[in-house]
Amino acid sequence: MSTIRPVIEIDAAIAAAADPAADLALLAALVAAAPEGRAAVDRLIADAMRAAGGTVEILDYEPAAVPLVEEFASVNAAAGGREQCVIGRLAGGGGRSLLLFAHPDVEPYAPDPRWQTDPFALTVDPRGRATGWGVADDFAGIVAMVRSAALVRAAGVATGDIVLVSAPSKRHRRGIAAALAAGVTADGAIYCHPAESGRGLDDIKAFAPGQLEFTIRLTGRPPDTCEPAHTAFAHTAVNPMQFVPLILDALAKLDAARGEQVRHPRLQDAIGRSTNLMVSRCSFGESEPLSRLAPDLTLGGAMTLVPHEELRSRMDEVEAALAAAARLDPTGWLGAHPPVVEWFSGVSAAETAADHPLYTLTAEVLSAAGARPRVNPLHTSSDIRNPIVQRGIPTVGFGPLCGNLTMSGLANEWVDLTDLSRTIAATATVAARWGGGPA
Repeated sequence: MSTIRPVIEIDAAIAAAADPAADLALLAALVAAAPEGRAAVDRLIADAMRAAGGTVEILDYEPAAVPLVEEFASVNAAAGGREQCVIGRLAGGGGRSLLLFAHPDVEPYAPDPRWQTDPFALTVDPRGRATGWGVADDFAGIVAMVRSAALVRAAGVATGDIVLVSAPSKRHRRGIAAALAAGVTADGAIYCHPAESGRGLDDIKAFAPGQLEFTIRLTGRPPDTCEPAHTAFAHTAVNPMQFVPLILDALAKLDAARGEQVRHPRLQDAIGRSTNLMVSRCSFGESEPLSRLAPDLTLGGAMTLVPHEELRSRMDEVEAALAAAARLDPTGWLGAHPPVVEWFSGVSAAETAADHPLYTLTAEVLSAAGARPRVNPLHTSSDIRNPIVQRGIPTVGFGPLCGNLTMSGLANEWVDLTDLSRTIAATATVAARWGGGPA
């Protein structure tokens, strides 16, 4: 193993080798390539990995075929078609290895009159904010991942092996899970992504609540008539709307019980509650005239989970609550026609402990960079869960200040370039110090 340099020398070498112009050039190139499609974006990423000193391989995979631990998505939720990860490997000097990953897929483009600049021409304003399509979600993460590896090499500091993975993520594309299933591994991992909270480097992702998404179908019976209007016959029908209060009450009681019984210190401290069950949708008769009764009604919602809760056990809880509600129906209809649950998707919760060496190192490095880091435990289903749950790899995530995320329905997505430079330097510093520890 190479001689380990003192921390102060590592920091000074990384600071001296920083190249903000090259960082900005890669970010601008990714934004400009986005209209050409993922193939063009992946070529840029592969070239940047090689320029950083890595060997590159392409992993072709089918998202629906990726083997998963405690995670699923229905056919309607999962991404269709084949995908690919771009994987770069940089050999180190024998210390602890580090996995850096980010996602290259951005939100689908749709013209939006609220955009004040060309979405595919990176624009930098006087405050140093760079605006462009996908710039914060997650082209900035791709830049941080690749350019931090380049910075480590340019600074001449020793590290363990570094693996870079450009891993499609949106809409259950499962890129990092596919890479892990294909044999990618490390002693620790960093998810390179700006903080959606808008707090930049003050946030460390070291906790991700899990989530179950579901729909509940209630079946009724329209009146037996050929008349186009049902109103005169309504007393002979079974309106599924009448069962909604029973279902909502049952779910509210389950939510209240879980709120009392399920507690996690990080969530209790952050928001005063550790789990929630939310009904967010009701679909009933939208395409029917007001005088006709639709036969089915669908409710939809989601429930959050804490680490170590098994998906199947929580699904059983919801189904048991619905079965109990059906038994309370005085008409007997729900007993004979019980609610039908469709599980749309499920991901388990994950965390890296605050006293884990990767977390403490990351917090120390970010503090030295001027941040006031703390764990954000409220970003549900963060991709930090994948290395933790799928392979037991401790994982944290951090990234630069950003805003106006397109995925949140906003326009003029931006990332702060000063913070991006700090992110790249911090990631390189963590890689150097982490790699200096025992393998």
